[in-house]
Amino acid sequence: MLKNQEHTVAVAPMMDWTDRHCRFFHRQLTHRALLYTEMVVADAVIHGARERLLGFDDVEHPVALQLGGSDPAKLAEAARIGEAFGYDEINLNVGCPSDRVQSGTFGACLMKTPALVAECVAAMKASVKIPVTVKCRIGVDDQDPEPALDTLADGVLAAGADALWVHARKAWLEGLSPKENRDIPPLDYPRVYRLKARKPNDFIGINGGIQSLGEASAHLGHVDGAMLGRAAYHMPGILAGVDAAFYGEAAAVFDYAALIDAMAGYAARHIERGGRLGHITRHMVGLFHGLPGARRFRQILSTDANKPGAGPEVLRTAFAAIDFAAAEAEAA
Repeated sequence: MLKNQEHTVAVAPMMDWTDRHCRFFHRQLTHRALLYTEMVVADAVIHGARERLLGFDDVEHPVALQLGGSDPAKLAEAARIGEAFGYDEINLNVGCPSDRVQSGTFGACLMKTPALVAECVAAMKASVKIPVTVKCRIGVDDQDPEPALDTLADGVLAAGADALWVHARKAWLEGLSPKENRDIPPLDYPRVYRLKARKPNDFIGINGGIQSLGEASAHLGHVDGAMLGRAAYHMPGILAGVDAAFYGEAAAVFDYAALIDAMAGYAARHIERGGRLGHITRHMVGLFHGLPGARRFRQILSTDANKPGAGPEVLRTAFAAIDFAAAEAEAA
């Protein structure tokens, strides 16, 4: 179990967002938080372009690979491949409500078949030496979250899952879009707290609607881990406080100039391999949320970074728009 693991704070796996460029960027802000890939379907891992799907920079550690699927043998093979690529953890998606996930019989719909999920976890655990974890919802559709979550948790933990991360909302697979499923079903944090009280010796983490490090800290009075999702993506600057707040590192003024240098160098390497600057900067537009000059920073990254031939100098131009002196004066 991961009860004493260091992964107190994590950045949630988010489709179309937490790609390798996003994770490299987030890692410049926090050295310690656990990062997750987007969900990758087991069949794609087995049969697809593995380097494109699974490749990552060594600086991203600790980083977990999230898999989607419902076939124990395929998930076991995909987990082995992920372990060979160097991932620190394999996570099974039992929470995504998207239509394409349902059509593939994986994601949140697996809440309805907890025995199959446990079978998948057992197969994955038998195939790798690294931790295997699960991310789920508190229930789907008309399920009662009390027995639904307990049954799922009991099964996967008995099968050997090293941690269970719970998005504290139901998923409505009928009647709500994936986007609506992120907001409309009400959050029920106490339900996750009750699960932790039942499972004092197992790692239970919480996800859903956490907007600040203060909120994450409050949750950690009840559970073992807090997972930041959209707040970390739209306001990534909050990640700069994670290591001091949760991992005992000395608090210091964050060196944003060094971050921009690191991202400019990373962008240059990506462009040399045939990539585009916009692949990287799209994840950075919210970096200076709330600071003087943030609007201009966003404008430059949203326009100039997507022009043909755009290079790392665009990042430096955008950074120059941030008025740190004015921000310090406002804070004084």
